[in-house]
Amino acid sequence: MILRTAAAGALATAAALAATAPAPARSAVPAPQRTVYTVLAEPHAQRAAVVRDVTAAGGHVTAVNSAIGTYTATATRRDFVLAVTAKRAVAGATRVRIIGDAPQPRTPARHATLFATSFATENTGPSPVPTLDPLDGKLWNLRMVKADKARRYQPGRRGVTVGILDTGIDASNPDLAAHFSAALSRNFARDIPDVDGPCEVPSCLDPIGTDDAGHGSHVAGIVGAAADGNGISGVAPNVTLVSLKGGQDSGLFFLDSVTNALTYAGDAGIDVVTLSFYLDPWLFHCTANKADSPQARIEQRTSITAMTRAVTYARAHGVTLVAATGNDHTDLGKPLPDDSSPDYPFGDVYHRTIDNASCFQLPVELPGVIGVSGLGPSGQKAEYSNYGVERTDLSAPGGWLDDGYGTASFGEATNMVLSARPKAVLQAEGLVDENGVVTDAGAAIGVYKRCKGSRCGYYGYQEGTSMAVPHVAGVAALVVSQFGIADPRHAGGLTLAPDKVEKVLYATATHHACPTPRLRSYQREGLPAEYDAYCAGSPSFNGFYGHGIVNAEAAIHAPHP
Repeated sequence: MILRTAAAGALATAAALAATAPAPARSAVPAPQRTVYTVLAEPHAQRAAVVRDVTAAGGHVTAVNSAIGTYTATATRRDFVLAVTAKRAVAGATRVRIIGDAPQPRTPARHATLFATSFATENTGPSPVPTLDPLDGKLWNLRMVKADKARRYQPGRRGVTVGILDTGIDASNPDLAAHFSAALSRNFARDIPDVDGPCEVPSCLDPIGTDDAGHGSHVAGIVGAAADGNGISGVAPNVTLVSLKGGQDSGLFFLDSVTNALTYAGDAGIDVVTLSFYLDPWLFHCTANKADSPQARIEQRTSITAMTRAVTYARAHGVTLVAATGNDHTDLGKPLPDDSSPDYPFGDVYHRTIDNASCFQLPVELPGVIGVSGLGPSGQKAEYSNYGVERTDLSAPGGWLDDGYGTASFGEATNMVLSARPKAVLQAEGLVDENGVVTDAGAAIGVYKRCKGSRCGYYGYQEGTSMAVPHVAGVAALVVSQFGIADPRHAGGLTLAPDKVEKVLYATATHHACPTPRLRSYQREGLPAEYDAYCAGSPSFNGFYGHGIVNAEAAIHAPHP
């Protein structure tokens, strides 16, 4: 999911330039490429039958997710998707990555040193009431969702776990390390050299507690940065943070990594999971788009079914799921044409008209997932945020650089959301120097360094519906902290059914009526008419705000669900 940072304004799409290789001799036969696939089994298919069918189609099974019936396989034949789907025990298949491609420049994130503390599962009693941290005065977002008031009564419990299904968490930041569980964290996204660059370690699995993209750390800080008298604090500063790395360093999120993370979250008893991304390589996954080839249709149907199984599994195991509506300034009930898919492998993009009845943005359009739109400091829907009565359940601060038109704050970085950012990412952007000192360029756009003893954390501004999601996830964690029941099967010992969490969130959200007029134009902010957004619905539920702006104070004081 593409976001803007204060450093770059609007992130541009990276273009990879391929050098032209000399033509091979006529007698030369190119070696077949080995590709990794996710194979989806038919319901109730036996493992032996699936393995046999994959082998017969020319593939080799390397891993199995028995919770949802997906198999990771490798194959060299180009028509493997069609061949294996024709088998009796197989429902579908989709490409994951090509093995052995030469590294290409990393695409921008769409959407470090390890310091980790262990998690004490026995600590489920009352938590100390935290105070505000030095940079909290800059967090207009905490005030909008009333998290600053809620913490006086319920700052969250260590026995409640929030999984950050993202690009990782930088546990060298003291604000994130304080309540970070290395023991529960997992990395499901193996580096792919042609999008992520060379692997940093031989296994291509980055160490737990690192984040080479920075996106996951920013999300994690909003959820639960510690209120410890240093840096910033999060919506739920006492809950436990768990890294579920399902995103590539490049910011891409692929099917096998995401579904494996979701089923693990269910098995491990994680309480809340953030989903601040859309599933690549399709902006919209369609079941029968006229522009798609037969193989592309199979791949997309496979992803829809596998993701539905994974989401259903996670919810059935007590996981509340919160997802971004997206940053494409579109009504998800009336989607715009898609000219950005598939975004991997590179160079395969083509134009598609999107039919709302048969096309879905994943994961936000799956049943049981809370969809969140993004707001600026004024409470207006940010120009980039997707919306619509079909998939907007709640709204929350996402930041909006161009909020405050006609005032001195227009175009200021402070209109965005301040949270944790890894030092290495800031150094790559030229905002922190090799000695760890914030550069003049960094200081000019609001990059901060705060140290706790010898350990220092860095903070910067970003915007996007990715930032709105962790506000809702943080309040959901407060709801579990307030109303959860003891359950030793859950990671932290507390649990609350997702439907009960949703009931509280929806019932206590601050209602916000549509603007007048209902058609919000962003032309005064310099954007074309394509960005014009019509807000349908009532003050209690509409396409810009859903049930309203998430409200932490009201949520913890709600009647017991």
